[in-house]
Amino acid sequence: MDFPILSAVTFLPLAGAILILLVRSLTNSQTGEEAEDNRVMYAGLVFSVATFLVSLVMLVGFDPDQSGYQFVEETKWYAGISYKMGVDGLSILLILLTTFLTPIALIASIGSIKHRLTEYIVAFLVLETFMIGVFCALDLVLFYVFFEAGLIPMFMIIGVWGGADRIYASFKFFLYTLLGSLFMLAAVIYMYLAAGGTSDIEVLETFAFAPGAQTWLWLAFFASFAVKLPMWPVHTWLPDAHVQAPTAGSVILAGILLKMGGYGLLRFSLPMFPDASELFQPLVFVLSVIAIVYASLVAWRQTDMKKLIAYSSVAHMGFVTLGIFSFTEIGVQGAVFQMISHGLISGALFLIVGVIYDRMHTREIAAYGGLVSKMPIYAALFMLFTMANVGLPGTSGFVGEILTMVGAFQASTWAAAGAALGVIFSAVYMLTLYRRTIFGEVTNPQLETIQDVNIKELICLVPLAVGTLLLGVMPNLVFDVTRESSLRALALLSGG
Repeated sequence: MDFPILSAVTFLPLAGAILILLVRSLTNSQTGEEAEDNRVMYAGLVFSVATFLVSLVMLVGFDPDQSGYQFVEETKWYAGISYKMGVDGLSILLILLTTFLTPIALIASIGSIKHRLTEYIVAFLVLETFMIGVFCALDLVLFYVFFEAGLIPMFMIIGVWGGADRIYASFKFFLYTLLGSLFMLAAVIYMYLAAGGTSDIEVLETFAFAPGAQTWLWLAFFASFAVKLPMWPVHTWLPDAHVQAPTAGSVILAGILLKMGGYGLLRFSLPMFPDASELFQPLVFVLSVIAIVYASLVAWRQTDMKKLIAYSSVAHMGFVTLGIFSFTEIGVQGAVFQMISHGLISGALFLIVGVIYDRMHTREIAAYGGLVSKMPIYAALFMLFTMANVGLPGTSGFVGEILTMVGAFQASTWAAAGAALGVIFSAVYMLTLYRRTIFGEVTNPQLETIQDVNIKELICLVPLAVGTLLLGVMPNLVFDVTRESSLRALALLSGG
């Protein structure tokens, strides 16, 4: 394909953001006053949907039988640093997930964002460009730029349009992730110099770093990716960020930004630092099991629905790291599948919470009860995503969890047993949440007049429900794309 489709899908949202700002600036200069309305929202939707359509064209042209990078674009910059983009089976589905969730997040924002709408839409479009760039970059410096730049728009989304404690949550999110990434920056500089002045990821994948250097480089990258995932004990920023973020911000935070950590482990830690990855495998297993069990128990005791789902995300990302560091094909495939599945399910659960928060302006579980008699369609959708989050067979949640546990079992029996405990605990806290909000008597008088889901909310939730069920019964839609790239990552790990 001669057309630079990766550049198009990456920078189309940014072009939309710039155009929106230019039009608003021109309009304000003509009228002499600030002017913005829902047309800004629809303009943002047009660009985000167009980006999704371009990503679909890219997926159609992708050859899953090739293990290497495709649609490669390269322009030399300076001193071995280049603008190099490309995708493989590990990254193309994450790009598709990004372009799929962004329009849904924007639709969910219609009517709920009351001030600075233009800036809000621009922040989301700029964030989409940076997220896609992370999954496309084949130059280490370019990857780092995209990886860090994404902090800025999300910091703004939480800090400007978040809840009462949004300033605290946004700064905590920013400082945690930035601090971890400073270690990665030092490692990037070392790798550039050690590899003879190149930051080409394809070259670095096959460059033999000294075993001693690998240890420190692995720890530096792990510091950044562990915070982004997030892993225990550097997870504490996530519940605060989710609780304070607007609903759409939580959808993108859980659905995409967390996946950058898992993607980084697969793209860098395993192939570039194989000796260190094997050395630290037991450590990752311990941290993963603690995250799964501890976060599940903490989620069970939450009274805020958003915080409960946030801790659930910490637990489910523990399955991702467990599968990646099983160093087995089934485990890696399961980890990638779990990232895609979690993006759909967690995004849907945050939207589910947002539906009743928009009506009642509270996320306290105790304020609800008996919603099945007032919101039957809502109750049915909530049940589907609850079962998917628990890992019910027939949903995408089951496939990802069972494969990561099978992969982990091949590497460590105790790690798989610990993860299985997390599956049991997830059923406890999710079914408890569902029972307390949906069943029982209506004891809150304000619930007597509550309305069921509307068209806008169905437009957001139904595609996620379809995706959750479709991947649950047809998981090969993912595996056929990711198989060759997963095998390639494991071959690089073993020195092949």
